Amino acid sequence: MPTETDTTDLIARARAGDHNAFRDLVQGHSHELQVHCYRILGSLQDAEDALQETLVSAWRNLGEFGQRSSLRTWLYQIATNRCLSMLRADSRRPRTAPTAPEATLPEPSGAGDAPPWLEPYPDVLLDRLVDQRPGPEARYETTEAISLAFITALQLLPPRQRAALVLRDVLGYHAAEAARMLDTTQEAVSSALKRARATVDNHLAGSGSSGGGASSTDAGSRRADRQPDTAAEQRLVARFTDAMERADLDALIELLVTDVRLSMPPAMVEYRGIETAERIFASVTFRPGHAYRVVPTRANGQPAFGLYLAEPDARVYRASCFLVITTAGDRITAITSFSTEVMTRFGLPRTFPEAD
Repeated sequence: MPTETDTTDLIARARAGDHNAFRDLVQGHSHELQVHCYRILGSLQDAEDALQETLVSAWRNLGEFGQRSSLRTWLYQIATNRCLSMLRADSRRPRTAPTAPEATLPEPSGAGDAPPWLEPYPDVLLDRLVDQRPGPEARYETTEAISLAFITALQLLPPRQRAALVLRDVLGYHAAEAARMLDTTQEAVSSALKRARATVDNHLAGSGSSGGGASSTDAGSRRADRQPDTAAEQRLVARFTDAMERADLDALIELLVTDVRLSMPPAMVEYRGIETAERIFASVTFRPGHAYRVVPTRANGQPAFGLYLAEPDARVYRASCFLVITTAGDRITAITSFSTEVMTRFGLPRTFPEAD
């Protein structure tokens, strides 16, 4: 990251039209800005678009940057407002759910909290983040604030509440700073934040997430509690992979908690309970003649899997769906299924050759 002297020099050169200086000025912020946009928009593709528009706007308006705030804060202000503009346009969101599978699904347990547009975020991109400690007002740690449950909760909020909560509780900006960034009053930010916290905390409590927010004073005491048990998680991933590839329904059901949740964004329904899960896996996944190959990966700081269905006549495994699981100890509390469209983001191919 450039020093203060370097930053001043780079700004001067960039204002004079030096594109290389501008690139050096912003490159240390690009990945965290992309994650910020993803939190607000719930889509990696949209986050990439918002980031590019943010950088274009910053380049064009660099002359207006008076250094009354840090460059990072200025960039976050542009990115946040770009995201809000995209949410207001709302043309990017699908209006219909994906085609239902051939088998008939049971009646859903009820209307779920799945938002109409949500995509997983590859962990490999999180590895590129520069270590940026959140501000003193933050309530959520970095790992919690990228979890699928948290991102889902954010998408349930109106745009301004969404932005207020991310700026205040994730990035840790003071109320006055957030108000300036959103061009509103501190009172408006505080009101939006209060309503947003209630919605997010309620969703996280209902989803079984360990999150729910806390003051910065007890964040340290919660940090150890939320670190994944790597060995236990690896065993769970291995057991899940084995059960799927052997089409062993009993072994799979053993991994689920009693009130496990199944969801398939953008369908606004949810299936809950181990009996319902067993019926779905029996009638949809482990149908006669179905054989799978499973490729583990990670998304949103959680175990994820590319699921491939064998096509015997073609001698290939073809992409079937992308699963993200939420875990607690040695059990799975939630399974979220996404379409195959997201798989290329994780470096997963459309097909695998069948083993000889």
